Amino acid sequence: MERRLRFTGAGISDSLYGGNLMRFRHVFSATALLTGVVVVTTSPVAHAATAAASSSTAGTYVVLADSPGSMGAAEAAARAAGGTITGRNAAISMLTVTAAGTGFAQKITGVAGVAGVASDRSIGSAPRRVDDAAIDVNAARAAASATTQGPSVAASDSDHEGRDGRKAEPLADMQWDMKMIGATVDGSYAEDLGSRKVRVGIIDTGIDGTHPDIRPNFSYALSRNFTTDRADLGDNDPVTGACEHPETDCVDPVNEDDDGHGTHVAGTVGAALNGLGMAGVAPKVTLVNVRAGQDSGFFLLDSTANALTYAGDAGIDVVNMSFYVDPWLFNCSANPADDAASQLEQRTIIATMQRALDYAHSKGVTLVAALGNSHFNYDDLASIVDRSSPDFPFQTTYPRPVQADCLDLPTMGNNVIGTISVGPSKTKADYSNWSATYGEVSAPGGWFRDGFGTSTYRTNGNLILAPYPENVGIATGAIDPATGEPTNAPGTAAVVKDCKASVCAYYQWIQGTSMASPHAAGVAALIVSKYGESQRRGGFGMDPDKVAAKLFATASKTPCPANPVIDYTQVGRPPSFTATCVGTADLNNIYGHGIVSAANAVTDDGDGHD
Repeated sequence: MERRLRFTGAGISDSLYGGNLMRFRHVFSATALLTGVVVVTTSPVAHAATAAASSSTAGTYVVLADSPGSMGAAEAAARAAGGTITGRNAAISMLTVTAAGTGFAQKITGVAGVAGVASDRSIGSAPRRVDDAAIDVNAARAAASATTQGPSVAASDSDHEGRDGRKAEPLADMQWDMKMIGATVDGSYAEDLGSRKVRVGIIDTGIDGTHPDIRPNFSYALSRNFTTDRADLGDNDPVTGACEHPETDCVDPVNEDDDGHGTHVAGTVGAALNGLGMAGVAPKVTLVNVRAGQDSGFFLLDSTANALTYAGDAGIDVVNMSFYVDPWLFNCSANPADDAASQLEQRTIIATMQRALDYAHSKGVTLVAALGNSHFNYDDLASIVDRSSPDFPFQTTYPRPVQADCLDLPTMGNNVIGTISVGPSKTKADYSNWSATYGEVSAPGGWFRDGFGTSTYRTNGNLILAPYPENVGIATGAIDPATGEPTNAPGTAAVVKDCKASVCAYYQWIQGTSMASPHAAGVAALIVSKYGESQRRGGFGMDPDKVAAKLFATASKTPCPANPVIDYTQVGRPPSFTATCVGTADLNNIYGHGIVSAANAVTDDGDGHD
């Protein structure tokens, strides 16, 4: 994993961790989504508002100590500045602090023992996050009727038996993504379904552990929720207008997902092979909700860092991270476009996240992330202008030229496997970022505009189908509560229903690098299942560097196209979406080491060829 950027953040004392600070994406899925979606746009408000908000608004802060030995000094400094300690993460020397009044960050900055401070700001009313890929799918819902949700479930596929006699799932014919990577009854399912001993952590908006295709593999005992619903972040219950669970101080149960994103991701990794709906890449692994995302889709620093260190302590083998840590898409140590307070905050985010990633990796966790939906070339950071940061407080975004030391976290952190998204034709999805440096592998993530000139162009069948929480569907109008049927109404999720006897379940079509990443995480889980071994300290697992090496070696090698310039103008995109493929079949900036392959991974086809 030597390709990772090494960066030392000026102004951050990180001696315990060698001074090496490092590497996501709120890759918010492209979800086809919700009634009343509001698109967040940028505003030319002066960026000084960022620092003003952090200093004048009461709220929650992350305080990073220099080292474990400095925790006491950092706590004393936080109290002296008017803060109350509400959480301690000794693994990475991090404190969570609440402070009323103004000036907490300024009072604690530069105090001995304190490496940095970052604010989870109070921001007012929040619309749900949405990105360009989401807009593409949502706009198409009016044109996509129920009959164009995807290929019909042909009897030849749904009734098909694999060579070991196992039957395909009822919706298998809609899963072009699983066919692409060989996760079928004739492929990896006949060799290895994954092991219950292998734990896959979904760091996301939660998992609906009651979903019939999730429940067989869901671990309630291991799952944790590191978030608290916050009205100021848009986590308002659509019925009550407040948090759904006041009896637990607005902390949702560990088997609840009020967004749907995390459940979709979890199902792609490990939906059960049970004769209902669809199956995931590794349909017998254990799924663990390690929740760090708010209902509204924001991922705050303290929740995310706590989720990562918990994954290390709980014996999680693989985590999927389809998000970026808010509020900065790119965290820069000293970007001239940012004021001093914003620079310090970003240095603190870099240091905190890298400590958390390093800790999880050192505990045997394979880290997999989405590369992002901004159609950026991450091998040429200097060509990028970040126009979406900070994403809160709202209407305080401003154009920020990205520098070589800026990091999209956790994706660009050390030891993180970044995933590029491709469509059914294996063409890079127009929205997907690309890189040979940070995009180690590619995987099916869906592309609505794939198949130009054919009957599949701009149909839901080009997207990724995976489990959908019934509670979210009813709340957003995608499911009729009286009949239990998908409404197929414009502006709502594109939903498919499947029943087995009296048990029914729902599945959603969406796209994004958020959907590509769990395919890679699922293959990584199969690798641990097949090649892992009992560990000296007890339990079962596999060194994450060895998992990564096997994942890369068994990926289907995919060279650059004959015309390396991938032009998306014919599907309605501006020239800024154009991507040029550079590299060899073994490693290039569009496919990384190749398209992940479940079939190759479980048969040890080390050359990575189909």
